[in-house]
Amino acid sequence: MSATADHAEERTNPAARLGFQPGQVVQEIGYDDDVDQELREAIEETTGQDLVDEDYDDVADAVVLWFRDEDGDLTDALVDAIGMLEDGGDIWLMTPKTGREGYIEPSDINEASQTAGLSQTKSISVAKDWTGTRMVAPKR
Repeated sequence: MSATADHAEERTNPAARLGFQPGQVVQEIGYDDDVDQELREAIEETTGQDLVDEDYDDVADAVVLWFRDEDGDLTDALVDAIGMLEDGGDIWLMTPKTGREGYIEPSDINEASQTAGLSQTKSISVAKDWTGTRMVAPKR
């Protein structure tokens, strides 16, 4: 595939924009009826594997954490997600966009990520109703 085709795929495939790669194990936490099914399918298509759920008992290459304001303590959820990650893995925190039910203030996300020991690297619109915030754990 050419570099131009790679960039075109990144624009059209949300999973490629998030940096998912073939063969990765991606754990999904916080699944509910409101998650974006197209994004989930794109991740599975890109990685070539089904998403694994909270009961998965091995480490994952990445975690997709769907989180809404009413879901409890974000810091606790992030700390739990860190424990499920392979060294160097990413957490993609998916939160409802501004004005949507369950919206979380960016300052609250920043505070929770810092408390959990994570570094935010970028936030992007990943779906009609969801924003994704990429977080990385410190090397162990």
